[in-house]
Amino acid sequence: MPLLAVPGNHDIPYTIPARFTSPFAAWERIVGPAEPEFSDAHLFVVGLNSVRPWRQQGGALSEASLTRATERVRAAPGGVLRVVALHHHLAAPPWRAAHKRPLHRRSEVLRAFVDAGVDLVLGGHVHQASVATVPDFQAGGEAERGSLVLATAPGFGRPRPHRQGEAQGLNVYDATAETLTITTFARDRDSFAQIGQRAFRRG
Repeated sequence: MPLLAVPGNHDIPYTIPARFTSPFAAWERIVGPAEPEFSDAHLFVVGLNSVRPWRQQGGALSEASLTRATERVRAAPGGVLRVVALHHHLAAPPWRAAHKRPLHRRSEVLRAFVDAGVDLVLGGHVHQASVATVPDFQAGGEAERGSLVLATAPGFGRPRPHRQGEAQGLNVYDATAETLTITTFARDRDSFAQIGQRAFRRG
């Protein structure tokens, strides 16, 4: 299966000066571009690098990256599922929201994604699952103009015992021409159990 991966805040060097002079050199050598892209007859995905070396937890997008991504999304063929993937979340589970703020300039980024016709934004960072649409937490503006879905994936790594509520899991995304369905699975002993599912009308 094709693999598209974007760096997270733990994927850069801890040592100085490499953390600031070449923060993504190892990632690009081992994994590939920090802002990858994938497309086929049904799907268009653009990856964005939201990691800021000088702020370990906080994520942000440069204006150049945001502009480049939205231009690429606009140029995607009609009918494909348009997806943006980045490490930092745009909508967090409410029990983690106080500790991990969403992406810097979230409202501006959401506006740009809606204007470009993005269908789905994939994020992570908080190690807990969340699925929302913009109207779930924001009235007016973008909420009235688009059907953008924000999906925060649970952590796939081993949960940390001192962080209450973390689950090891994943999201599965199924799209047809009319609907987008997101199913969340969490590890229960030796298997993954379905813990939630939401379906959305596309377009």
